[in-house]
Amino acid sequence: MEYLKKFYRFIIPYKKHAYLNIFFNVLYALFSTLSFVALIPVFKVIFSGQRKVATEPQFEGLGSIKTYVEDYLNFFIADKIETHGDFKVLMLMVGIIISMFLLKNLFNYLAMYYITFLRNGVLKDIRNVLFDKIVTLPIAFYSEKTKGDTISRVSADVDEVKNSFLAVLEMVVREPLTILFSLIAMLILSAKLTLFVFIFIPISGFIISKIGKSLKKGSLKVQQEQGIFLSILEETMSGLRIIKAFDVEHVFAKKFEDSNERYYRYSNTLLNRQNLASPVSEFLGIIVIGILLVYGGYLVFIDNSMDPSFFIGYITLAYNILTPAKAIAKASYGVKKGNGAANRILEFLESENTIKEIENPVIKNEFESDIKIDNISFKYDDHLVLRNFNLNVPKGQTVALVGQSGSGKSTIANLITRFYDVNEGSISIDGIDIKDLSKTSLRSMLGVVSQDSILFNDTIANNIKIGKQDATDEEVIDALKIANAWEFVKDLPNGIESNIGDSGNKLSGGQKQRLSIARAVLKNPPIMILDEATSALDTESERLVQSALENMMRNRTSVVIAHRLSTIQNADEIVVMQKGEIVEQGKHNELIEKNGVYKMLVDMQSFE
Repeated sequence: MEYLKKFYRFIIPYKKHAYLNIFFNVLYALFSTLSFVALIPVFKVIFSGQRKVATEPQFEGLGSIKTYVEDYLNFFIADKIETHGDFKVLMLMVGIIISMFLLKNLFNYLAMYYITFLRNGVLKDIRNVLFDKIVTLPIAFYSEKTKGDTISRVSADVDEVKNSFLAVLEMVVREPLTILFSLIAMLILSAKLTLFVFIFIPISGFIISKIGKSLKKGSLKVQQEQGIFLSILEETMSGLRIIKAFDVEHVFAKKFEDSNERYYRYSNTLLNRQNLASPVSEFLGIIVIGILLVYGGYLVFIDNSMDPSFFIGYITLAYNILTPAKAIAKASYGVKKGNGAANRILEFLESENTIKEIENPVIKNEFESDIKIDNISFKYDDHLVLRNFNLNVPKGQTVALVGQSGSGKSTIANLITRFYDVNEGSISIDGIDIKDLSKTSLRSMLGVVSQDSILFNDTIANNIKIGKQDATDEEVIDALKIANAWEFVKDLPNGIESNIGDSGNKLSGGQKQRLSIARAVLKNPPIMILDEATSALDTESERLVQSALENMMRNRTSVVIAHRLSTIQNADEIVVMQKGEIVEQGKHNELIEKNGVYKMLVDMQSFE
């Protein structure tokens, strides 16, 4: 119930369907009971030897309701048989029973009809909220999570919630009311017999709850293991070239098989326990039916305090309780099993977004003067990456960051784009702290070209239009020309409508990088962040990409993180970094003359 309350917000938009479901479930439960009660007159007609019309009984209060119902039924049947004959009365009673069952099933269908919209609507909204959470959580969050685990939460965990909590919604009214109405009818028919049923209910509930206690823990193991083997699958597909090149298919196959074996064992244990629900509840129910048959037989044949037709009707009502009782038992097991999945979903939804936007952030779309990095420090976990770092990037200038791997160059790019927040100090644009800017405003002013060309399994046009959704085909082609990409795109069978495959695997590294540049060109931001955009390219591709970058950076403010120093010799300012600090700063020729760290880096690359 604790988890159900937390999921309640997803139910509110569909409350109309919930109310209609409850309404028709009440009718279903009522007619489910009445359809069995209606059998009693039939048994009366068939088995009763009394055909004498008695005086119509008078109702004398709730205390004598059982006697009144029995006497009135005897009077009614005897009177009708006297008037119409046995067979016609039997036909009438059968017609009433058929009508009762028809209405019962009609109301059952209508209840299920409306719960379908609620159930699928809730699932849709949970998935949407999970996806929104995935794209809004900071990049730092995913450095601690595997992709497979996240995918498992959106797919397998949501399905588990569907099979557990939402299954409860379907029967939270129908099954309990069916039992309640049946018990009321049984109590009217025989208080003595019903006493046994009331004793049985808490005993069976206790037994079922004892069996189901371990299901939550088992479910959590299953969901976690599913996340693990999905991660192995995702990593294997992403790194298939390396796996094949190093001939380690068997190593990854073993990893997957081990995880799959654990999933198999956990699932077997969990399902075997869950499958106990139905047979245990049915067995307990049959024990009670057996007791009722023995005691009821005594009341009919020896004590003569109960009419045989009432006793048969009572037994049918008692058996009518078994099906909903089994359903409730199974649902309770399902809820315990679903607790693990629900916990994982809620844990993800309640994860804190550390990159927060202030209330009433500044909306800004124009870049006017400079980017100022003021005395910032930053660490990943406990590892300090930047220490008291200062830098000013005036509008229209190109500032290059160089240094050995691990010196903190790419961290600067991640902090300017606010993928991470600084631990100390501040980064401002035109004097406004980027934490005070809306994320949309900040990122609308930035264009990013990274070392890894992030492309999507779509057409070239749609990949490039990510930077500007309403761009025309002519604008796309112009951006491709500036990025030196039109020369190969125009030769493709479908031009800009050509699909580039998963992660752009139908293209070469240089072609993919030029499309990334075209995407940034089309967005036309005033500030460009280039994070080692040419480091992974061959010489020919580098020449084309570097030419494209120079075209793009013209008249723009650029922060360039460079590995190949030959690409940044014309930068307005070169900042040399070492262990998170600036060790040298100036133009190319000035730094060469200093004969320091920069000169050493240039000489090393020249030697290479």
